[in-house]
Amino acid sequence: MRRFLLLLLTSLSALLPSLAHAWWQPDWAYRKPVTIDAGPQGGALGGDAGRTPVLVRLHTGNFSFEGVSETGADLRFVAADDKTVLNHQIEQFDPLLGMALVWVDVPNLQAAAPQPIWMYYGNPKAPASGNGQLSFDPNFTLVYHFAETGAPARDTTAYGNHAQSTAQPVEGTVIGRGAQLGNAPLMLPASPSLAVPAGSAFTFSAWVRPDTLGPRQVVYLRRDGTGELVVGIDQGVPFVQVNGQRSNPGQPVQAGQWSHLAVKAEGSTIALMVGGRQAATLATPLPALNTAAALGADTAPPADPAQAWMPFAGAIDELRLSKVARPDAQLLADAVSQGADSRLTTFGPDEQQAGKSHFGFILAAMPLDAWIVVAILGVMMAMSWAIMIGKGRSYGAMDRANAAFMGFFRETAGAPLDSLARSDKVPAGVKADSPLWRLYEVAVEEMRRRHARGYDMNSVSTATIGAIRAAMDGVMVRENERMSKRMNWLSTTIEGAPYVGLFGTVIGIMLVFVVAAMAGAVDINSVAPGMAAALLCTAAGLGVAIPALFGYNWLASRSDAIGADMAVFVDEFATRLAEEQGEGREIARLRSA
Repeated sequence: MRRFLLLLLTSLSALLPSLAHAWWQPDWAYRKPVTIDAGPQGGALGGDAGRTPVLVRLHTGNFSFEGVSETGADLRFVAADDKTVLNHQIEQFDPLLGMALVWVDVPNLQAAAPQPIWMYYGNPKAPASGNGQLSFDPNFTLVYHFAETGAPARDTTAYGNHAQSTAQPVEGTVIGRGAQLGNAPLMLPASPSLAVPAGSAFTFSAWVRPDTLGPRQVVYLRRDGTGELVVGIDQGVPFVQVNGQRSNPGQPVQAGQWSHLAVKAEGSTIALMVGGRQAATLATPLPALNTAAALGADTAPPADPAQAWMPFAGAIDELRLSKVARPDAQLLADAVSQGADSRLTTFGPDEQQAGKSHFGFILAAMPLDAWIVVAILGVMMAMSWAIMIGKGRSYGAMDRANAAFMGFFRETAGAPLDSLARSDKVPAGVKADSPLWRLYEVAVEEMRRRHARGYDMNSVSTATIGAIRAAMDGVMVRENERMSKRMNWLSTTIEGAPYVGLFGTVIGIMLVFVVAAMAGAVDINSVAPGMAAALLCTAAGLGVAIPALFGYNWLASRSDAIGADMAVFVDEFATRLAEEQGEGREIARLRSA
C-alpha cells in the first residue's frame, strides 16, 4: 500500500505542473524547445552575464520552417514557466532560404544551470511583435545590425542614433549582413545619448574582419578638443588609445577572419577584449566626448603623415555602444554565441499542439490557489484509493482463508474439537489470513489450559463453555477492530473532500470578482474561465468523495459478512463443545451404573 501511495503521489506531482503549463496560448499550433546553456558544457561563460540579447540562429538543420509565417510575425519566445513572454527582434527571416536570425532578450543569463525557453509559431492571425527597442536594454545607446541595403545603418535602440552616412553592404558576414569600411568614414551622430562624460563608463563592441593587416588602422575614432578615443588594429594587433596613451600589444587577429573586439571603460581602467577575453588594459579614464564618432577612417587627418590614422580595410558587423561597462561574461557571451558554431543555444524537437478539449482550457485557466486545493484533493484521493485497494485485497484473502478453514473444520466432525489443532492439515497461509482460525486457536488454548489445571474436559460445565465463548468473543472484537482500521479515513474523505473543493471554489470566485472589479469592466470572456476553474475545485472534491463513498459501502458490507461468519463460527463451536460434553457425561453415567 505504501508503494502504491508513493507511486500515486509521484505521478500526481509530475502531472500537475505539466497540466498547469501545458501550452502557452491555444492559437499557436507549434512550439520548439530552446535551451540556453552558459555552463561548461555550453557557452562556458564562467559567470553570470545578466540581461543579455541572445542570438537564436535558425536554419534547415534545426528548424523546418513549416507552419510558420512567411515573415516570422507569429514567432513568440516564452520563458520556461510557459507564461512569461520574452522580447525579441527579427534581424533576418527567410523561409525560402531556410535562414533566420532572431535576438531574444534573456532577463538573466546564468551559468549555474541551463535555461530552457519555448519558441512558439504557427498562428497565421498573429501580428508582428518583434521590437528591438525592447529587446536591448536601455543602457545600449546604439546597436547596428547593418541589415539595410542602400541606406544608412539604423539604430535598433529607442535612442534612434542612426548612421549619418552609408556604407557598402557585405553579405555572408558573421551575423547575416555587414558593412564594408575603408573608403570613407561611416559617421555616427553627435547626439546627447551618445555623449560620454569624463571618467564615465562606456562599452564598445563589434565584429571586424580585416582584409589586409596594415599599420595604424582605425576601427572607431572619436575626438573632442584634446580628448581622443581610438580603437584600431596595428599590423594585426588590436589596441585602444586614449589621449595618445596606447595599450600594450595583445592577442593578434588574422586577415580574412572575423574577430570580436570590445573596449570597456570603468573608472580609471580601460580594458581591451579580443574574442571575449581580456587582451590588454589601460590605466586612464575616458575624456569627455560629445562630438560625432567615425568608423573605419579618420575625419581630420593631422599634418604629420606619420601620425595619421590609416583607413580600416575590412568589414564590420553588430556594432554596439553602451553607457555602462558590460560584464565580462556578457561580452564573452557575445563572442562565443553569435558565430555559426555557437554552443550557447541548443534546440529540441518541434511539438505540435494536440486538439485541446474544453477541460484542457479550464486547466490552463486555473490559478495557483486552485491547484493547491486540487493537490490536497489529489493526496486525499491517493490515500483513499490505497486504503480501498489494500482493504479489498485483505478482505478477499480473509474470505478465501475462512472458506478453506471451514472445510477442514467440518471434516473433523465426530472427532475431538482440538484434533485439527494437533494435526498439520491447515496450511500456514490459511492460519495467517483466517480470523476463524484465530477464534478456533484461542478456544482450543482455553481448553488445554483448563485440562492442564486438572479440569475434567470430558465433563465441562456450562460456566466453562461460557468462559471459552467469552474468550472467542474477545478475539472477534479485536478482529473487527483490525478490519475497521483506517476505514475512518474513508469516511473523512467522503465528508471532507466536498468541503475542501467548495472552499477552493469560494476562493476562486472571490478572486474572479476582485480582478474584474480592479479591471473596471466585466464581460463573459474575462469572467468565464476563472469561474469554470473555480467550479472545477468542487467537481474535483465530488470526484474524490463519490468513489470513496462507493468503496466504503462495499468494504463495510464485506466486513459485516466476515463478522457474521465469525459470530456463526463461535455459535457452532460452542454447540459442538456442548454436544461433546453431553456425550461424555452419558458415557460416564453408563460406566458408573
